[in-house]
Amino acid sequence: MQVTETLNEGLKRGYTITVTAAELDAKVHAKLLEAQPEVEIKGFRKGKVPLAILKKQFGTRIVGDAMQEAIDTAMKDHFDATGDRPALQPEVKMVGGETWKEGQDVVVEMSYDALPPIPELDASKLKLDNLIVKAGDKDIAEALENLAGTAQSFDDRKKGAKAKDGDQVVIDFKGSVDGDLFEGGSGEDYPLVLGSNSFIPGFEAQLVGAKAGDEVSVNVTFPEIYGAKHLAGKAAVFACTVKAVKEAKPAEVDDELAKKFGAEDLAALKTQIAERLESEYKGAARAVLKRSLLDQLDGMVSFDLPANLVEAEAGQIAHQLYHEEHPEDHGHNHGAIETTDEHKTLAIRRVRLGLLLAEIGRKAEITVSDAEMTQAVLAAARQYPGQERQFFEFVQKNQQMQQQLRAPVFEDKVIDHLVGMASVSDKEISKEDLQKAVEALDEM
Repeated sequence: MQVTETLNEGLKRGYTITVTAAELDAKVHAKLLEAQPEVEIKGFRKGKVPLAILKKQFGTRIVGDAMQEAIDTAMKDHFDATGDRPALQPEVKMVGGETWKEGQDVVVEMSYDALPPIPELDASKLKLDNLIVKAGDKDIAEALENLAGTAQSFDDRKKGAKAKDGDQVVIDFKGSVDGDLFEGGSGEDYPLVLGSNSFIPGFEAQLVGAKAGDEVSVNVTFPEIYGAKHLAGKAAVFACTVKAVKEAKPAEVDDELAKKFGAEDLAALKTQIAERLESEYKGAARAVLKRSLLDQLDGMVSFDLPANLVEAEAGQIAHQLYHEEHPEDHGHNHGAIETTDEHKTLAIRRVRLGLLLAEIGRKAEITVSDAEMTQAVLAAARQYPGQERQFFEFVQKNQQMQQQLRAPVFEDKVIDHLVGMASVSDKEISKEDLQKAVEALDEM
């Protein structure tokens, strides 16, 4: 077996692997001998089938297996000897392809982009601010008011009062398209809060000013993108009877409100709110710290990048941004998406940082435990209520999905590792300043 270098430019590598006909024949012979004791063919006792007959009956499959095994062994030996790590799965092509005949040498061309050597990093040079925001009385009071709003009740307005935004109208309605009632378009005693935007756009606004006892014809057009395709883009009329007009009455901020939300009393509820707010602030501060760390890393290291990785990442970025800009296009039948210089610049940063973090994690022997992986799967499964079991089964069978869930957990552990070696200063700031720092992340 011979491996001959054909390309060595930057990170690009090319090799020719030759498996001689004699080597292949020896492997086939060894496999036939290995299988012989278990084979039973009519006319021969088990284990007594002659090799010539075995080769005639199973030769094609065994030759294919031996060929693949020889090539895989040669590739493994090559990577062990050179220390190369391919950035993506090597491209392997058999010279001659379908024209190969038994008795000929097997010649394979292998090409790949090698992962670059990653320079050492002095993490002690990282200087980070750990932003701390305390939940103030004003923040807690605002949160309490929001809770009281969600626990609000509605009382009848005085007779003849006109409905306004924020009021609740109790209505009977019947919807029709071209004069025909449609399924799901009718309801009775429906409590609709005006301004909640829970109905079709334009529906609620036409009930503002209505009084109890009024009959109102509401004219709307269903959106072009609508769950019921037979209604999408259609003009409809809803015959509405207003049965009551009610005004909102926010709940009192007291011990009773606290008990509705599972707290012992108002003081306990305030403590819970403060803890929740500070947990949210901590999460936002973590995002700011992480961006600062990544920005510093990006400026501290420089090394060649595998072109195929950058190209693949740029394509993925372009595809993701396309779907963010075209949410109505759920499929992939949109043709090729051109990558721009902006996509490539972002791809270069992501690939560089991804390789750097991976190398730091490898050297630090950072791994994702089974328990951490389970937690990641559980968190992802919550996005599919009622289908958690199917999601679990999908993840178990899909290596790519497992990697997608494992990657962010691994990255966060590497970030924690770096933060532990960095120079970190606590810095107490206001909620408003934290919000500005978070907004700045979105602009980058």
